[in-house]
Amino acid sequence: MSDQEDLRTVPSPPLHGVRVLDVSTLFAGPLAATFLGDFGADVIKIEHPARPDAARGHGPQKHGVNLWWKTLGRNKRTATVDLSTAAGADVLLRLVADADVMIENFRPGTLERWGLSPEQLFAANPRLVLARVTAFGQFGPYSSRPGFGSLAEAMSGFAALTGDPDGPPTLPPFGLADGIAALATSYAVMAALRGAERDGVGQVVDMAIIEPILMLLGGQITAWDQLGLVQPRTGNRSVNNAPRNVYRSRDGVWLAVSTSSQSIAERVMTVVGRTELTREPWFGSGHDRAQHADELDDAVQTWIGAHPASEVIDAFEAASAAIAPVYDVRGVVDDPQYRALETIVRVPDPELGDLAMQNVLFRLSRTPGSVRWAGRPHGADTDDVLRDAGFSDDDIDALHASGAV
Repeated sequence: MSDQEDLRTVPSPPLHGVRVLDVSTLFAGPLAATFLGDFGADVIKIEHPARPDAARGHGPQKHGVNLWWKTLGRNKRTATVDLSTAAGADVLLRLVADADVMIENFRPGTLERWGLSPEQLFAANPRLVLARVTAFGQFGPYSSRPGFGSLAEAMSGFAALTGDPDGPPTLPPFGLADGIAALATSYAVMAALRGAERDGVGQVVDMAIIEPILMLLGGQITAWDQLGLVQPRTGNRSVNNAPRNVYRSRDGVWLAVSTSSQSIAERVMTVVGRTELTREPWFGSGHDRAQHADELDDAVQTWIGAHPASEVIDAFEAASAAIAPVYDVRGVVDDPQYRALETIVRVPDPELGDLAMQNVLFRLSRTPGSVRWAGRPHGADTDDVLRDAGFSDDDIDALHASGAV
């Protein structure tokens, strides 16, 4: 855009004007707020004055600056408030009055104990969407237990499905259940905002981290209910189709092959020179092919193992068969498809200079999201946030002196 172009012709991001109070910690709640901030919401991250979000201490650091926080905390203003104090609770109620969304993940009963129950929050702002993100939900026998995404990965059945058949259940090395819950929470918040816009009243979003990941595991509940089936642990294989695995090329590159559709399965076997297998009676369905995974894997691995990765990928691409290299982060940042999509963006940062991170989740043609700034230091915007809420400089000084902010 040229300097002369009227800025008024540039559409605002879709969530411009939506204010979000992120009162949550660690991953599911804060990441949901990040997703909203990426598309223009004014997100205010509220942290305890003396105990910052523990996420600031996870992962690697550079010059004492946490790198993960630069992504998780992006597009957020940061303020400190001790919600357990009467003065801090009053600050939050003042902020809630001008907010559209509040996201919290304290154990059930904590906000109520501080005088910040949903009823008190709705009294301050009847249109508020209050998203409550906990491991087990707001009620039930486990609701008061401490919990993290790893427990959801275990309880949902994900860990039981993951790993080699003769090995132990396997947990992912990252916050999978938290990430899925964050996506679900941002979706729930948008649905509730639409309801508030239509009806003029807000509501509570009760997000239990154990639930969204269960939905993504497919039709296992119905299969158990109707057939008594328990899906086994199959490593990289699938019970629904074959060949589906990772295979090592002659030059030592691991390549993933998937044949979820019948036509792709036929193309893969043509590429590897085993078209006779496609004429077997069992080749006609993914489920039946999965019963012959040993034979199909052997055919695919034999051919891939005899060729360098570049030749394998070219041959699969020419045949319109599905294949992808198994990347670590180095492969991701160098991949031409990710570059074309601008999946990785560089962001200027006053603490670390220019740094790279994942871009927003999706592209909108008219009102795109953006990473406007990376995660900011603890409490960097406290005074500005308080002034926006109508506190005078004397009020702010008093709050600082009392330790409430």
